[in-house]
Amino acid sequence: MSTWEPVIGLEIHVQLKTETKMFCRCRNGFGGEPNTQTCPVCLGFPGALPVPNRRAIEETIKLGLALDCEIAERAVFHRKNYFYPDLPKAYQISQYDEPLCSHGKLAVPTPDGEPVIGITRAHLEEDAAKNIHVAASGRIRGATATLVDFNRGGTPLVEIVTEPDIHDSETAKRFLQLLRQTVVELGLSDAELEKGSMRFDVNVSVRPAGSDELRTRTELKNMNSFNFAAKGIEREIARQIRVYEEGGTVEQETLHFDPAHEESPPMRSKEEAQDYRYFPEPDLVPVHPPEDLVDRFRTEIGELPGARIRRIADTLSFYDADVLVTGGLDRLWSAVVDAGADPKEAANVLANQFVATGTDVSAVDAGELAKLVQARAEIPRAAFDEALAKVGEAGFSADPYLAQKVVADASELDPVIDRIIEANAGQAAQYRGGKHGLLGFFVGQVMKETGGKADPRVVNERVRAKLG
Repeated sequence: MSTWEPVIGLEIHVQLKTETKMFCRCRNGFGGEPNTQTCPVCLGFPGALPVPNRRAIEETIKLGLALDCEIAERAVFHRKNYFYPDLPKAYQISQYDEPLCSHGKLAVPTPDGEPVIGITRAHLEEDAAKNIHVAASGRIRGATATLVDFNRGGTPLVEIVTEPDIHDSETAKRFLQLLRQTVVELGLSDAELEKGSMRFDVNVSVRPAGSDELRTRTELKNMNSFNFAAKGIEREIARQIRVYEEGGTVEQETLHFDPAHEESPPMRSKEEAQDYRYFPEPDLVPVHPPEDLVDRFRTEIGELPGARIRRIADTLSFYDADVLVTGGLDRLWSAVVDAGADPKEAANVLANQFVATGTDVSAVDAGELAKLVQARAEIPRAAFDEALAKVGEAGFSADPYLAQKVVADASELDPVIDRIIEANAGQAAQYRGGKHGLLGFFVGQVMKETGGKADPRVVNERVRAKLG
C-alpha cells in the first residue's frame, strides 16, 4: 500500500470593521433588519459607480505587512464574473494578478517545530450578500428555500490565499487560529466565526509521499469553525486516499462539509480562474500606496502573536505560552511578572482562575495582581477568589486580602476535625470500611467550618490521619 502525503491550501476571508462598505457609504456592520443597509451601489443598480474605501485599503496593507508580504507599488481592482443569487451585479469587484499584498509568509509555532506557510497574496474585495437557507440546520443541505439578505453585500473583505504548504489538519487549524489572533490584535476585524466575519475555504489533495506533484484538489467551502475545518480535512484526506487505492480518480469539485453528519456532499464543480473571466474594473483607477504610509504602518505593527509565543516559551512551556497568547493574557502576564510574581504561578492563575472571572485585562493593576499571585498559598481560598473577582475594579487594593492568613496550624485545626468526625460517625465508618471518596466530604466540612481559611493541604493530611 502506498504512503500518502496530504497537500492543503487555505483561502481565508476576513471582513474589515470599517464604518462603511467597500465602495459606497452604506453602514458596515453585523445585524440590522434584512436589506436595510443597502443603496444603488451595493445593489448593483445600472449607472451606480463605486468609490474605494481608503481605510479598507490601509488596513489591508497593515495585514499584508504583518504577513511579511510585499506591498505593491501599483494594485488593480478586477471584475470577477459569476452568477449567484448573492451577487446582484453578476460580478464581484476583487483583485487578481495585481493585488495589494503578495509573496508573504507566516511561521506557525507548534510543540514540534515551526512550519512556515507561504502567503500567495492578500487581496481586497467586496463581500457578497448572505444566503439564508430555510432549514432546521441553517445549512444548504436539506433546505427547502434560500433567501438573500443584501446587508452584507459590499462589506470590505480581505482574502488571504496560502501556498499549498500545509500537510496535516492540526497545522491548518493552528495557522487559522494564529491568523485570527493576528487580525484581532491589529484591530482590523472582530473575526467572529459564528457571525461570519471570518470564514475559510480549504483545498485538499493527496499525493504519494516523496512526490512533489500537485494532484487534483477539492475545496471545502465556507467553513467557520477551526475544529470543523480539521475534521473536514481529515475526512477528505481519507476519502481521496480511498478513491486512489480503489483505482478511481478524484474529481475537482467544491464540497459542503456537514459537521452534524461529518459528510461532504458535492455542491458544484470547482471553478478555475478562466471561468471567472477576470478583467480590470473600468470604473476604478489603480491604487498606488505611498511609500511613507507603508513605512509608517510597518513601525506601528509591533510584536506579533507568533513571535510572543516563541519568546514566552523560552521561559514557560510551549503549552503555557500558547494559552497565554491565544487567550490575550500574555501582556498582562508580562506586567505581573515584571511586578515581582513567579512566572509559572502567574501563568497558572491567569489561565485557570483569572480568565474565568471575565475581568477586562486592560482594567487590571498588574502590581496588585502580582501581590495576590505571590500570596496565593498564604491567604484563604475564599479571600483569594474574592480578590481576583474584584482586581479589575477602580482603586482595587490587595492589602486587605493579604491580611487574611490561612490557618495551617494543626493545633487549631485538630479540634475542628475531631468535632466533624464525631458529628458524622456514619460517614467515618464508611470511610474506614473502604469508601475513601468520602475524604472530600470531611475536607469540605472543615473548610466550611473555618470559613474557607484552613489550608486544604493540611486539612487533607490531618483528616486522613484521624480517620486511620
